[in-house]
Amino acid sequence: MTSNTIRAIVVGGTGYTGAELLRLALGHPSIELVSVVGNTTAERPIAEVLPSLRGVFEGTVEPFDADAIAARADVAFCALPHAASAEVVSALRQRGLKVFDLSADFRFDDQAVYERLYGTHPVSELLSEAVYGLVELHREELKTADLVAVPGCYPTASTLGLAPLVKAGLIRREGIVVDAKSGVSGAGRGLSSATHYPETAEGVRAYEAGVHRHGPEIEQELSRLAGGAIHITFVPHLLPMTRGILATCYAEPAGSGSTPAICTEAARELYAGSPSVHVLDPGDHPDTLWVRGSNRVHVAYTQDPGSGKIIAMSAIDNLVKGAAGQALQCLNVRFGLEEGAGLGAPAEWP
Repeated sequence: MTSNTIRAIVVGGTGYTGAELLRLALGHPSIELVSVVGNTTAERPIAEVLPSLRGVFEGTVEPFDADAIAARADVAFCALPHAASAEVVSALRQRGLKVFDLSADFRFDDQAVYERLYGTHPVSELLSEAVYGLVELHREELKTADLVAVPGCYPTASTLGLAPLVKAGLIRREGIVVDAKSGVSGAGRGLSSATHYPETAEGVRAYEAGVHRHGPEIEQELSRLAGGAIHITFVPHLLPMTRGILATCYAEPAGSGSTPAICTEAARELYAGSPSVHVLDPGDHPDTLWVRGSNRVHVAYTQDPGSGKIIAMSAIDNLVKGAAGQALQCLNVRFGLEEGAGLGAPAEWP
């Protein structure tokens, strides 16, 4: 361990997102992974709960103890379910740790919006402290953030595709439609008939159409960019694959100058220097396979010649750029490291 080493603990480390955090943190040049904290898996061997770590990271899953964590770590990644994370985060912040929270508990500026979607917020006083962790839009604020609200996977893909168009005024605020499709790992490791293999392997279904909790999160970020309220129609779909999100977004052009070439130029300007976002040429079509296992984002733009609608497409790995990789990207910015440190591996292909 060197003086520049960041000691990190993953709380809720035995779910899919937590496991991905562990995998990436173990390969990060500046992170010393201290331990894994779990609830229902506490006291069990890590290799038993996460067989992928056999021979790589030994020890047992530890129960949550805020004082013990504070004595051993500089930062904590919290990969707990929504509403279960808030009080854990509060306890860790009270003890001076920098916290990167992957739940929805600190993503919303407006407490009323959060409570409409998730219920009463137990530590609402921390909402004003949190910085939304979409690095490409909040890089400067993240440099001094001690509580980072890592964005949801659908909002990451959807917002990154639409943000350049909203920021540059290339599309109208009204009538935006986001059609997004995700692999089943986005539902977490818990057992559910909705993600049971026989019920997902041979079909595609929409779910929570128009009422999914990630819709208001996307609206919040786009409204910030627009300087006024934006409301979208958001429809998520479940695909029979493990990883990946493809967001296809439809919007009315703001004028005749809103061509795919101009949209592409706006995106390349906004994401210039980003180690994660790659803007494809106009008319190219992103594929989740091209970003699988990586912190990469592929964005592209085209236009329907009949309706004139602009079509923005964005592909990510929901467990990496949509969760764990994004958390590490936020850590890199917060600690003044190279933004892509530990995240430079290309996609797993094929």
